[in-house]
Amino acid sequence: MNEPQDRPTAEHQHPATPEDPTGLMLETIVETSLYSDNLAAMETFYTEVLNLSVITKEPDRHVFFTVGRGSVLLIFKPESTQHGHHLPAHGTIGAGHVAFGVPADLLNSWRTRLTRRGIAIEKEQSWPRGGHSIYFRDPAGNSVELITPHVWGTPDGW
Repeated sequence: MNEPQDRPTAEHQHPATPEDPTGLMLETIVETSLYSDNLAAMETFYTEVLNLSVITKEPDRHVFFTVGRGSVLLIFKPESTQHGHHLPAHGTIGAGHVAFGVPADLLNSWRTRLTRRGIAIEKEQSWPRGGHSIYFRDPAGNSVELITPHVWGTPDGW
């Protein structure tokens, strides 16, 4: 009979240390949340401007989008998540931030797409490792960033 593994495979762990003998490592960010009082405006922005697909939505509560092949963007109406009826309570006050990775050779196309749709580029930044970022705002005022590879120097290229 196969026993469940107590330790992750080598590709999913850091070297063991006395402080952490398991060497457990998180693999990726699967989902992240932003908040807005106007879910319809957010749905329009993220589908029509950023080409994301809606996974599911619930009026006056949330709209969820697929991002790439393995990530999810959750947008909640703030007051709908502060009580924790179904899941632990969460929320934020003020603008949040999210960064989406794009291939370097498509960054100019994204810049053109944004400006043609009247989206103001708030800042552009070249990074020491060679990546580049452009920043703009969504309808709720959240800071949205498009980044090219090499910004962080991660093993996956980001």
